[in-house]
Parts: sequence; structure tokens; C-alpha cells
Amino acid sequence: MSAPTHTPPPGASAVLVLADGSVFWGRGAGARGEVVGEVCFNTSITGYQEIMTDPSYAGQMITFTFPHIGNVGVNDEDIENTLPVALGCILRQDITEPSNYRAQGHFNDWLVKHGRIGITGVDTRRLTKRIRNEGAPNGVICHNPDGTFDIDALIAKANEWPGLEGMDLAKDNSCTEGYDWDQALWTREGGYGKLGNAKHHVVAIDYGVKRNILRNLAALDCKVSVVPATTSAEAILAMNPDGVFLSNGPGDPAATGEYAVPTIQKLIASGKPVFGICLGHQMMALALGAKTLKMEVGHRGANHPVKDTTTGVVEITSQNHGFVVDKDSLPDTVEATHFSLFDGSLAGLRVKDKPVFAVQYHPEASPGPHDSHYLFKRFVGLIEDAKA
Repeated sequence: MSAPTHTPPPGASAVLVLADGSVFWGRGAGARGEVVGEVCFNTSITGYQEIMTDPSYAGQMITFTFPHIGNVGVNDEDIENTLPVALGCILRQDITEPSNYRAQGHFNDWLVKHGRIGITGVDTRRLTKRIRNEGAPNGVICHNPDGTFDIDALIAKANEWPGLEGMDLAKDNSCTEGYDWDQALWTREGGYGKLGNAKHHVVAIDYGVKRNILRNLAALDCKVSVVPATTSAEAILAMNPDGVFLSNGPGDPAATGEYAVPTIQKLIASGKPVFGICLGHQMMALALGAKTLKMEVGHRGANHPVKDTTTGVVEITSQNHGFVVDKDSLPDTVEATHFSLFDGSLAGLRVKDKPVFAVQYHPEASPGPHDSHYLFKRFVGLIEDAKA
């Protein structure tokens, strides 16, 4: 990598600075100012609005490897959280005018409205190769239209940021009060549906849950009661659920697990069906006695092949995680059920003698597009078996 220059090129109104001193000049997008966090990359070619609002991206800035981000605009439906959670975005090309029948606005205006900083004109291929080869770095995006930047100060800020390891971000991205969810899946003809006659009651622990997970449960006739991340097992079981869902979320699972693991252990011991996704998968593993590790390069994209060893079927999955369960640490009571075909990492597990299972990826994100929807049906099937 060539030595960085601290002199901005003509027209530069933004800069990305990494902790190792690497400097990427570009043009500012979205809000003005600066933001510091972990720099990761996502290989999806669509779904940028869902990605920016995914609570699992708390503390991170996203490098989009696909160049045409913003081309379909934004709308009020394609969101996973009320507000964007990702700190900022790093793009190859300038954000263009939207061209889609569902567009309600411009992506750049949306970034400004929500105070999210972006940078365009970056060599995202070079940056992605750097992340892939050396791991996800700390970095700062600074957007200043007058082109004045204190690079040394930005490098210092990137180095001072503590990193995601050891961070519990679930509390900050969880709901503060419980609520009921009844919105079902979207259709072109009618938009989002509504839960009809509920057949089952699921309590979902919100560690930073994505809305489309809740929609998938509602679409299978589940009344969903969402509760904060710190809710006790006793309070959850007092709601008399037919099943319990452990949601996705951001941060280090070991840090979140300090309060979540004892709760999950009691829920598993109750005999209730339990299903976990992403962070929920990792914390379930911790509750069962396994360990988690920080990955050098996380899995973020919509093209990740995973093999279900119980059926032999390969599914194309959507993934977003920077931590992983150590497959060699699983106890004998737990069976590994899914593996990534990219790097062999653990992507699913189940308890051998209880209706308890989890996956590392996101079946609600529909990359296949429907390869992984069977997991929600599997959960509901366990609930029906328990009732029978």
C-alpha cells in the first residue's frame, strides 16, 4: 500500500482515515461532521436501507462493495429499525437520483435527515482487500465541505476508539419497554399484512431485533411479545409463552452474555422451545457452555453458502456477524447442524435432547430468496409438538 498523503486532492470534501494511518480521500455524502468506529464491508448488491437500519451494525461503518448504492432511493417500508443504526457508509460512486417505483426519497437526503455521514469516490476494492487481508480496522469518516482536515488528529481518534471486543451494545439497541408485534410479511399487492387469529404465543428477547424476523413469526400465526434484553427468565416464563426467540444484535456476545446467559440457561431448562438467530445463536452457545471468538474478517453479505448437515441441503444465506461460536468448544449435549462453505465456521446448532436450536445467519433476509424460511417453520413445528 502506498504511503498516505495528508494533502487533499482537488474537490475532496471528505476523508476516511484508518488507525494504521491509511488515508482514503473522497467526496462527502449525507451529514457533515465526523464519526469513529469499526470499518467493515458488505457484499450485497441491494438492500442498503435495510443494512443501514440493521441494529447489528451498531458501532460500525459499512463499505459497500457494490458501486451503485442509492439507485433505488429510500422508502418507509424497507427498514429494520425506526432509525439507521450503522454509523456511516463508504461508497465507490456518488449517490444517484432514485429510479424505482417504490422510491419516496433520495438516499443522500435520508442520510442527512438521520445524521449519518458518508463518503463517496473511495477505492472500495482496495479498502475491501485491506480489510480481508488484515482484519476490520478502526477508522474515522470526516465530511467537511471546505476540504480542511487534521489527519493526525483523526488517526489519533481512530486509535483511541476501544473496538467492539468487550462491548455490550445490545442494551442500547434494545427496546426499553415491552410491546406486542402483529405486522406480517410484505406483498406487492397489499403491503405489510396483519396477524389474524394467533395460534401460538412467542416471547422475543430484543437484543437489537430486525423487524422482518418478527414479521416472519407473525406470518406463521404467532402472537409476538417483544421484551427488553435484560428481562429475567422468571418474567418471561410468567407470560406463559409457547416458545422463546433470541434475537440478533450488535456487540460482543460475551459482554452481553454477562446478564443474558443466566436467563437463557433458565429458559432452556424450562423445556420451552427456543430459537436463536445471529447474536442469539452466539449467546445460546455461551449458555450451553461453548465459547465465542472475534473474527478477523466477519461475514457480511447476501451470498454466503451454508450446508445443513442434518439434510445435506446447501442454502444461500444472508449474514452479518463479526463474532463466531468456536465449533471445537461445543459440549457433547450439543450438535453442530450448519457450517459455512466459505470458511467452515459454525453456522448452526441444536441441543440433542431439548427443542432448542439456533443459526448464525439471517433466514428472514431472503437472499435465496426463500432457502432458509424453513427455520421459522421448524420453530413453529417444535411449538406444536410441545403443545401436543
